[in-house]
Amino acid sequence: MAKMSHGPRSGSRMKMTKDLKDKGFPAISNIMRKFEIGEKAAVIINPSVHSGMPFHNFQGRTGKILRKQGRCYVLEVKVGSVRKQIIAAPVHLKRIVS
Repeated sequence: MAKMSHGPRSGSRMKMTKDLKDKGFPAISNIMRKFEIGEKAAVIINPSVHSGMPFHNFQGRTGKILRKQGRCYVLEVKVGSVRKQIIAAPVHLKRIVS
């Protein structure tokens, strides 16, 4: 038997699958999104864009934008009782309006 792969996308078959109507590359407006510091955002991973993709355990988590780092944003997310910082491209983030 072959040894199981433990790559960054292992165990994420359903999380990294798009609906049939959503297949293909995202619109340019989604890639060029701008966020303000302190704004709330959710991690919604777009599997067709590999650059700036956060780890799949953070799919659906919400947090606060801390700063910009290159083309990506640093997002603070609470996992259990621990606060973690995620680096994600704007195409993988969705603005939360409250």
